[in-house]
Amino acid sequence: MPVPPAGSERTWFKSSYSGANTTECLEAAFVPAGVLIRDSKRPDFAHLTVSTKAWGRFVGAALK
Repeated sequence: MPVPPAGSERTWFKSSYSGANTTECLEAAFVPAGVLIRDSKRPDFAHLTVSTKAWGRFVGAALK
């Protein structure tokens, strides 16, 4: 997973499976401490931080 250099701005992304339904989407950003997850409709609200290992398990389970 790509991690931005220290001091750089976070790059948030949505899943390529998001489609046109913009009412139910999460965004994620890779950071040195793990992965940040937020509600795309409320980008200024709090975000969830998970470890890279937890993110990998989540993605693996979602792809099954």
